[in-house]
Amino acid sequence: MSIKSVFPDLEGGLYPVKSEVEKEFFIYCYTDSRNEKVPVLKYKKSTEKQWNKLSMTEQDGKYVGSFLPKTTGFYKYTVEGYDKILEVIVEEKYARFAAWYELFPRSQGTIPNKSGTFADCEKRLPDIKKMGFDVIFFTPIHPIGKSHRKGPNNSLLAGPNDPGCPWAIGNENGGHKSIEPELGSINDFKHFVYEAKKMGFEIALDIAYNCSPDHPYVKKHPEWFHKRADGTIAYSENPPKKYEDIYPLNFYPPNKKELWDELKSIIIFWRKLGITHFRMDNPHTKPTEFWKWLITEVKKEYPDTIFLAEAFTNYDKLEELARVGFSQSYTYFTWRNGKNELIEYFIKLTNSYLKNFLRGNLFTNTPDICPPIIQTGGKPAFKLRIALASTLSSVYGMYSGYELCDGSSFPGTENYVDSEKYQYKVWDWNRPGNIKNYIAILNEIRHKNPALQYYDNLKFLNSNNDNILCYGKKYNDNIILVAANINPYETQEVRMTVPLEEYGIPSDSDYIVNELITGKNFLWHGRENYIRIEPHKEPVYIFKIITTVKAKQNFAIHETALVHSKIFFEMREKVIKHNDVYARRELAEFFNNEILWRVYTCETFDESYACTINNEAKKSGFQSIIHAYITTPGH
Repeated sequence: MSIKSVFPDLEGGLYPVKSEVEKEFFIYCYTDSRNEKVPVLKYKKSTEKQWNKLSMTEQDGKYVGSFLPKTTGFYKYTVEGYDKILEVIVEEKYARFAAWYELFPRSQGTIPNKSGTFADCEKRLPDIKKMGFDVIFFTPIHPIGKSHRKGPNNSLLAGPNDPGCPWAIGNENGGHKSIEPELGSINDFKHFVYEAKKMGFEIALDIAYNCSPDHPYVKKHPEWFHKRADGTIAYSENPPKKYEDIYPLNFYPPNKKELWDELKSIIIFWRKLGITHFRMDNPHTKPTEFWKWLITEVKKEYPDTIFLAEAFTNYDKLEELARVGFSQSYTYFTWRNGKNELIEYFIKLTNSYLKNFLRGNLFTNTPDICPPIIQTGGKPAFKLRIALASTLSSVYGMYSGYELCDGSSFPGTENYVDSEKYQYKVWDWNRPGNIKNYIAILNEIRHKNPALQYYDNLKFLNSNNDNILCYGKKYNDNIILVAANINPYETQEVRMTVPLEEYGIPSDSDYIVNELITGKNFLWHGRENYIRIEPHKEPVYIFKIITTVKAKQNFAIHETALVHSKIFFEMREKVIKHNDVYARRELAEFFNNEILWRVYTCETFDESYACTINNEAKKSGFQSIIHAYITTPGH
């Protein structure tokens, strides 16, 4: 038997694919014959000498085998008769399933114009835990340069008490392995990490491989930086933006190995202090060769390390960074608002070859990005976007202040007013209008439903309104359906098609769905179900299919529903018998004003009313009162 191809693979085994601990890893192969012996799968951990072997099984025109990795690290696999050995990086579960909370440590205090400390960050832990986050993500915590320090709102001149931008790393107090003294000592940081770990948090650090003019590297290793024609060191530029307070590194100096080893030692330094997650700043502006080397080297010692690529760049570069080892990637979700563009983008991310190596971490906002939709859409937009982020992907993030519905920005830009990047800030974390409880509900839903903990099980559902996005996720018997009104300004209605055949539900049966945000139960029937979403109440519904049921018999008779049923069918008969356009309008007005809001899946749904009037409709041969209405001639 000749093996033609083995999947998953990434460019013929040039790069490893990705998976997670305790997730069954499936391997597929195609052969040129079905009459000879069954193919044999071989797999082992890269550090092991002995191969494990098992026979594959035929399934849908291909052979399938799998194994369940118990620990993190590199694993090799192949099929006997295939000349290539492929590789998979097995990471911790939190590479796939986690909620990130980004904050500026210096903004966690309570005294105006004074830096918060790690002790202040500790005081915030219960509040962040109550919202249900898994990863606390610190912006850079290192000493900040003083030369060309930026002032409030990125002004060129800083006052004597302005703290500067944390990404301008390094001064006389040290560089990337040092801590800004205003935040506390290294022991204070260790204590924060210890307390956070006790509460179940992982800690992420923002690592920016650039330096302020005052960084110790500048004096000790001037050859590590780019020079202008006049011999001065070049600062960072991204036209029209200029970053006079930051020097970019030259990754190919004469002593390249010394530089690269030093940059690796930064990650190892923080790993030894218990940091497991690293968000790498602007990786698309650094050599891909460097990232492949760095990530591989670190994972040899610490295979549970998570690297997040902060790469808002062209699509090919985004893929390239994921291909060479980044565990997670920022995405263009922040700018995807329309139904069609969301569907197109997420089919590409979660239902193509990308799912084998690229995990999209969906951030609602960042210190650099206040999306226009939350600037103008108010609380419904904030609820909408975080509900989408937390259900479209199994891993998502939020920059602090979002829970307070802070969308204050400079007109025509995505730049926050009085940004924490350039000044101290004190927040009232309980100010009126916040959505902290809403976020807590979303994260609780994620933790209780395995379907939302997987990345590549997203399926978009047919629906007849371009303002409502419908999709589902399934894991074993856990089935979650989402309907999101992506127009935060207006009420919308939709007919959503449920793929019953994929869920094992008979097409003519009733079944109960539990809406997990409001806690309401709805009785649905068949594939087509009608939903009405008022964004100022709840912009997104998250349904869990509970069970199939026989038609309800033990419901309280609703007298108003009986009256409305009689009126409805009398009007309907008049429409049919006389083809009366006025009667048709009268029927539509009656249905919309008296019936619709009681029977559609919505905030005003009345179970007793709906059961009574639907039962009356069934007596006349219809599946429901909605079915009777939409099948009325001329509707």
